[in-house]
Amino acid sequence: MKRFVIPIFIFVALTFMGAAVAIEEPKYSVIEKTPPFELRSYAPMILAEVQVDGDLDEASSQGFRLIAAYIFGQNQVSEKIAMTVPVAVEEQSSKSTKIAMTAPVNIESNAGQWAVSFVMPSEYTMETLPKPLNSKVKIRQIPAVKRAVVTFSGFYNSQKVAEKTVELEEWMKTKNLQAIGVPKFARYNPPWSLPFMRRNEIMIDVRD
Repeated sequence: MKRFVIPIFIFVALTFMGAAVAIEEPKYSVIEKTPPFELRSYAPMILAEVQVDGDLDEASSQGFRLIAAYIFGQNQVSEKIAMTVPVAVEEQSSKSTKIAMTAPVNIESNAGQWAVSFVMPSEYTMETLPKPLNSKVKIRQIPAVKRAVVTFSGFYNSQKVAEKTVELEEWMKTKNLQAIGVPKFARYNPPWSLPFMRRNEIMIDVRD
């Protein structure tokens, strides 16, 4: 069975604007739906990303702090921008602007090293996104992609994430969908949310 990464992030920052504004999600359209499964087509996304070492907790905390510093001011201009959701986690074997926290935040592992990333708000382009002051923060663009997704509520742990991933992979087989990436775990709510109000997802990129 695959090994999975479980995010441990501090969501205190999300309270800062969550009640006041609508929270943006990455743009997508639903191609096919068989609840709780969906096949989605996502628009291109821009990521801010850092590489960090350590165990999961250390990498999650360090990566979060580095990118949070960037989106909350350690860049070339100054401005506040609405936040987005979800936070997503990915494992693989290999003048200041305050930029919104966006979705997803990804963590990828590679020989003990982790790549932690946030998706930038859709109003930005590679040309208009403020440049990071910290050289550890890198900006890259993700092209449009199709993703198979399973949605579930409640609390999560590594076993539940693994079980839901297997369910998603089995559904993909019935639809002849071929994975082209590793599973991503996405959470849309801060950790104090009631279990029945939580939205969690497993996402797997698939071939056209």
